[in-house]
Amino acid sequence: MKQPVSASEAAGAPHYFGHRDRLRERFRAAGGDALADYELLELVLFRAIPRRDVKPLAKALLARFGSFAEVVAARPERLKEIDGMSEAAVLEIKIIQQAAKRFAKSNVEKRRPLASFSAVLDYCRTAMAFLDREEFRILFLDRKNALIADEVQSVGTVDHAPVYPREVMRRALELNATAMILVHNHPTQPISITLDHAPNR
Repeated sequence: MKQPVSASEAAGAPHYFGHRDRLRERFRAAGGDALADYELLELVLFRAIPRRDVKPLAKALLARFGSFAEVVAARPERLKEIDGMSEAAVLEIKIIQQAAKRFAKSNVEKRRPLASFSAVLDYCRTAMAFLDREEFRILFLDRKNALIADEVQSVGTVDHAPVYPREVMRRALELNATAMILVHNHPTQPISITLDHAPNR
């Protein structure tokens, strides 16, 4: 069956304008779950690259990094290695990353007790899972196990991040924290995150 012609195609616009219209309509009608990773990336790139077919670029990003999440988490300098990635396109992707982090963090920061290990793990994975350097971060909790602060204490190399116990304890005292969850990632195993719950003071 012949596909219907969009208004932009009928007006003689480039073929990818009609593709953009159809992709946006699919997103509106069926939601993001109905789209492949490269199609979701296309939607992100549309705003930054208005006059070019971005499907090849979206597929090139996935070929390099592996998944939508890994593209979004990639460092700007690595994204720029892909031919066609402009400063504006990198910025759009980094906005998506920060929005995802802010959304995940807001669910944890409502000062509700962190009773679910899986909820904490999901939050940490959103923030850290695809980093290419080790980070050591701490979730500071009050006496009801509600989150006071989430802070990155140090950033290291691909297989090492320094930890200074004196600084950790100093910060805990400043925040009047009664418990901590110590978190670090393993860049060589992107989905692996180790959590250590420190004992109450």
